[in-house]
Amino acid sequence: MQAPVLVLKDNLKRESGKKVQHQNIAASKAVADIIRTTLGPRSMLKMLLDASGGIVVTNDGNAILRELDLAHPAAKSMIELSRTQDEEVGDGTTSVIVLTGEMLHVAEAFLDKGYHPTVICRAYNQALEDAILVLEKISMPIDVNDRPSMLGLVKSCIGTKFTSQFGDLIADLAIDATTTVGVDLGQGVREVDIKKYIKVEKIPGGQLEDSKVLEGVMFNKDVVAPGKMKRKIVNPRIILLDCPLEYKKGENQTNAELVKEEDWGIMLKMEEEFIEGLCAQILKFKPDLVITEKGLSDLACHFFSKAGVSAIRRLRKTDNNRIAKACGAVIVNRPDELQESDVGTGAGLFEVKKIGDEFFSFIVDCKDPKACTVLLRGASKDLLNEVERNLQDAMGVARNILKNPKLVPGGGATELTVSATLKQKSSSIEGIEKWPYEAAAIAFEAIPRTLAQNCGVNVIRTMTALQGKHANGENPWIGIDGNTGAIVDMGEKKIWDAYNVKAQTFKTAIEAACMLLRIDDIVSGIKKKQPPGASQAPGSQIEDGDNADNEQMIPE
Repeated sequence: MQAPVLVLKDNLKRESGKKVQHQNIAASKAVADIIRTTLGPRSMLKMLLDASGGIVVTNDGNAILRELDLAHPAAKSMIELSRTQDEEVGDGTTSVIVLTGEMLHVAEAFLDKGYHPTVICRAYNQALEDAILVLEKISMPIDVNDRPSMLGLVKSCIGTKFTSQFGDLIADLAIDATTTVGVDLGQGVREVDIKKYIKVEKIPGGQLEDSKVLEGVMFNKDVVAPGKMKRKIVNPRIILLDCPLEYKKGENQTNAELVKEEDWGIMLKMEEEFIEGLCAQILKFKPDLVITEKGLSDLACHFFSKAGVSAIRRLRKTDNNRIAKACGAVIVNRPDELQESDVGTGAGLFEVKKIGDEFFSFIVDCKDPKACTVLLRGASKDLLNEVERNLQDAMGVARNILKNPKLVPGGGATELTVSATLKQKSSSIEGIEKWPYEAAAIAFEAIPRTLAQNCGVNVIRTMTALQGKHANGENPWIGIDGNTGAIVDMGEKKIWDAYNVKAQTFKTAIEAACMLLRIDDIVSGIKKKQPPGASQAPGSQIEDGDNADNEQMIPE
């Protein structure tokens, strides 16, 4: 008998074939089970200890998975899914994972029967296309300016979150903030940049009801000389700079040789005149408030306070951009290039307030602000973090609606409609792909089923009743009321989802399931190749005089 041929090195582990697929499916199902209980209004919270000993209490699918440290490669790619979903549309992070887990679960039976993974994938993709068509069909347009229906929509998105007990509060904040920063790009396209132009300031203390969206911006800075400068200015003229108002130092060490004693005085005077010149250029425009991102010397501060101008220094660049958007100023790089048009006059009030034990500057009552700050107050840090996460989700949903104003029913109704339609279609599909197609249709029922489980109603009865109602296709809007577990019409209950959240959920879930199914080989234990010339591993150090008495010498 021949000696076996070793292709891989001994320390590599290779698993291939069916075993890998089953492992991947098991891992994905494990991830889905972690998150499954956080779907829906009656969801549980998860408490995670992160590396630094802090606590995260949340039920946002993405936030949970972000904190987990997983070893299995398939499980890691599941985490990527919820992150993609969070970045793309901001909501539906939990549904994606549950759906993918279910898709893989139903595929397992086919793999056992000896189906080829590509066949299953082809059927899944077919199912995905048809599912998107069904979404198109049952979606209904919505008027973006219709406040009550917008509220209902955002509320159903955060109804599953911890803050749902504060009712309209978060929904109001989210809608206000996103409608403020929305910009029409023409051709009916709206650009809503949540990340850049909406700042969420969390200040512990007070009550959640005190949270509000400012018609402008706030930042954690005080004026430079509190005693001399005004802390409240009505209708301020604001100049934003991005250059230091102090004497320029030489690039590298500069030596100046002075011959006479007077020259020293002349030099100092030149420095003063330089700064005075800078300030004069700025004061020419009669500003009431000068804000710079860089430093501001004592002397410049003196000139400003003499002219009755408040100044703020060392502001973050992002904050400066927001102020520019809010009051209509232009950030200027050199004082000599200032023009009248660069002065911001859109703000109604500049005020420094003390909240807690810190000073905050408010620039509020702006005329047509294109940036805003959401001020969150609350009892504890953990609470605030959770509220902020929910607010991000809510703003994501509000943004989606502004971009693509179409609704689909929530509460599992969409999934059931899709499922019922696909089941009917599956009978017209020929060949071997019919069965996986039908299985994909059944997999969509995972969402309503999980909702029912989390409400604690009789799952089998509820699901059968729902399937019966959807099978004859009379009303696609029938779903589960996540609070009571009753079967209701989603249109009447105002439980809606944004169309592109749902579409993205389906696409991500099915594509991911296909990708995981098509893995049939895992090679692990690959060492990083060391670049030539790098030192050897600490275990195999060569002794020389310096490290002879090092601990590392003892081989582990």
